[in-house]
Amino acid sequence: MSEVQSSAHAESRFGRISNKILSLRGASYIVGAVGICALLAATTVTLSINEQLIVALICIAVFFIIGWRKSRRTQIFLEVLSALVSLRYLTWRLTETLDFDTWIQGGLGVTLLLAELYALYMLFLSYFQTISPLHRAPLPMSPNPDDWPTVDIFIPTYDESLGIVRLTVLGALGIDWPPDKVNVYILDDGKREEFARFAEECGARYIARPDNAHAKAGNLNYAIKHTTGDYILILDCDHIPTRAFLQIAMGWMVEDPKIALMQTPHHFYSPDPFQRNLAVGYRTPPEGNLFYGVIQDGNDFWDATFFCGSCAILRRKAIEEIGGFATETVTEDAHTALRMQRRGWSTAYLRIPLAGGLATERLVTHIGQRMRWARGMIQIFRVDNPMMGPGLKLGQRLCYLSAMTSFFFAIPRVIFLASPLAFLFFNQNIIAASPLAVLAYAVPHMFHSIATAAKVNKGWRYSFWSEVYETVMALFLVRVTIVTMMFPSKGKFNVTEKGGVLEHEEFDLNATYPNIIFACIMALGLLRGGYALIFQHLDIISERAYALNCIWSVISLIILLAAIAVGRETKQIRQSHRIEAHIPVTVYDYEGNSSHGVTEDVSMGGVAIHMSWRDVTLDRPVQVVVHAVLDGEEINLPATMIRSVRGKAVFTWSINNIQVEAAVVRFVFGRADAWLQWNNYEDDRPLRSLWSLVLSIKALFRRKGQMIAHSRPKKKPMALPVERRELTTNQGGQKHEGKIGRAAS
Repeated sequence: MSEVQSSAHAESRFGRISNKILSLRGASYIVGAVGICALLAATTVTLSINEQLIVALICIAVFFIIGWRKSRRTQIFLEVLSALVSLRYLTWRLTETLDFDTWIQGGLGVTLLLAELYALYMLFLSYFQTISPLHRAPLPMSPNPDDWPTVDIFIPTYDESLGIVRLTVLGALGIDWPPDKVNVYILDDGKREEFARFAEECGARYIARPDNAHAKAGNLNYAIKHTTGDYILILDCDHIPTRAFLQIAMGWMVEDPKIALMQTPHHFYSPDPFQRNLAVGYRTPPEGNLFYGVIQDGNDFWDATFFCGSCAILRRKAIEEIGGFATETVTEDAHTALRMQRRGWSTAYLRIPLAGGLATERLVTHIGQRMRWARGMIQIFRVDNPMMGPGLKLGQRLCYLSAMTSFFFAIPRVIFLASPLAFLFFNQNIIAASPLAVLAYAVPHMFHSIATAAKVNKGWRYSFWSEVYETVMALFLVRVTIVTMMFPSKGKFNVTEKGGVLEHEEFDLNATYPNIIFACIMALGLLRGGYALIFQHLDIISERAYALNCIWSVISLIILLAAIAVGRETKQIRQSHRIEAHIPVTVYDYEGNSSHGVTEDVSMGGVAIHMSWRDVTLDRPVQVVVHAVLDGEEINLPATMIRSVRGKAVFTWSINNIQVEAAVVRFVFGRADAWLQWNNYEDDRPLRSLWSLVLSIKALFRRKGQMIAHSRPKKKPMALPVERRELTTNQGGQKHEGKIGRAAS
């Protein structure tokens, strides 16, 4: 009877949530239509410069009065206020600043205006996407595991090392799911004998196809034809899942037969180039956090969640209905989701990281990965434009459009950075405006755009850092953007290299030379402007023009220098990355001694534990067993204590068989709460963020070999939002069924 009640409760909850989402979407369209009419009316009101300045000051005051409240209604109000200020700025730009003396001046001015129109277009689309993030919580599975569906876990690989792939495979084999209902497959496009042997040794299945057509998409399509599971969990070969992955993420798929995809975040436990190479890196949210923390959650409200290629569960029926994974573009993931949604399938997003992966180690690799993403999304825009064709709702079309056209940022970014040079070098004034007009229209527009984004993004993305991320890649992407728009069939899938090391600190010219050249030109322009202000006799209009463009060039130069600083690659020789974790453990030696402690960090190489023990040195190590209870499962891990002093002991694992290795993977990566601190960052404060950007430039001038001090503020630990059943066998061989704690998304 309790099972029936539990199932009825889940169905009732699902129905309530679905109806609420549908009603909110409908209300959003109505309110949005009324709001657009009101905004357009307010935009056309004619004011003098002094009156506009008063209105601008009032709007800023309103922002501070209302903005301290933390609620969804407050965010919507601030977004509408920002849109109003930006539309008035746009009206001013179109009606009062396009008075040019020459054709060259006119051409340059219109080019800047087009870049601004693009920025405003993306701003308004971002407000639309994030108007009401869904914050979907997990739905519990049936209490009877016999009712659970069958799952195939695909781990595609091509040229990655076995050392990386084996951790993901062992993690997948340890996922809590009935053993007769789950199969783990290594999809080896490299056709390597050592991978086949490893699959046989660990109990995974091995699939190698006869050719490599269509890269990853072709690999997945071949595997679909040779497997039969109801659902498919796809993991990139470096994304190690937690044991709770399926039990936390599968509930919505089972309850709602219309959902074809459940996407979860891509979380990276290793630092990306920005984090590793910049002094403020670890105090700044990773680049991908904005997408997985804000944008995808907003997309979910509009039923427009994108498939991101990994950490996602897909319904086999939906994939087969569209003929398999899309092969027409190099971003098969997003294109596949688009095709499923054109057929009427829904997609969903769960903002709980359930796997940890490796970030790109080097800046040049990072740029190459983004170039592939840009090429693929622009290809979809050209060959399967979401604004055309059947099957999509308006919200879905706009969310997909935002995702695809966001990769056009390179050309506008270069225009924004280079625009002051038109006046400083060639005396071409491309904005016909007085400083007072700029203060009345442009400054309020920038203030509200930055401040509202800080409220929306909170700790997921800091102000001004988008400019750095884009500038790092912009000059590389300009050519990709133009070529792909003209020839969308060009380009091929490139595998992102992971797991490398860097023996020596070096400056990566290959990744930074365009921005170095750009920065030198910008510095010359700034010197030219400074010389004119100091030594030339200028009239008041010219003096103000030089001053404004010098300030503009200083801002551009700061962004360029920060982008260049990322190319100062720090030494990275650690094969196993340390992961902060606070796990209660008990350590036993083979002489009967024991001590309780709490881990400081863990890795596949070893563990550091705060505990009381006699002093131990490297020349006299101690053989021990580290005992822990994780999610109801007892784990005993053999290790060697190589150092113990002042209450802290350091251990290396004694991995002598695959069972011990799997247990270590479980201890390091498999905990249900392993990645819940992924957004352990303070909320954005624009001025502090701007200062951190300036500090990041210090990386360019540090001494060779100088260490970077990394730290970030701690927040309270969170708990899991759903209970899951423990289906594993403990080390004593006894069947154990328990429940993990609760965790928040």
